[in-house]
Amino acid sequence: MQNDPELNGKYLGTISRDFVVVAETLREASYQVRKRQISKYPIFVFSRTEVPIGSLFLAKEELALEWNIYASYLEDFIKHKLVDEEKVEDFAAAYKDPDEFCCLFVVDGENFTNFVFIPFPED
Repeated sequence: MQNDPELNGKYLGTISRDFVVVAETLREASYQVRKRQISKYPIFVFSRTEVPIGSLFLAKEELALEWNIYASYLEDFIKHKLVDEEKVEDFAAAYKDPDEFCCLFVVDGENFTNFVFIPFPED
């Protein structure tokens, strides 16, 4: 679960632009997921099209974004078989501090899916 260098060129620019707009909202949502003990591992899915993972959290049309953002978490990814139950410990070890980093799962059709951690802006 490392940041993929392929992500840098093709996706990171548009994801970063959208992330800056919604970072504080995602930080608060991540906090609430953990505070309410829904999951220790919130994940936000960035996709240009509808995906069956999580719940639509921020529609791209509402905020003039390039990506729809879905709120999810590790247990949902296990249920959808996107994270193997036998790899949960590996996932947990790679998961970065959710107070400092936002865990994104980027989906671009069937061509590309990847986890990426983006640091929240400094206060």
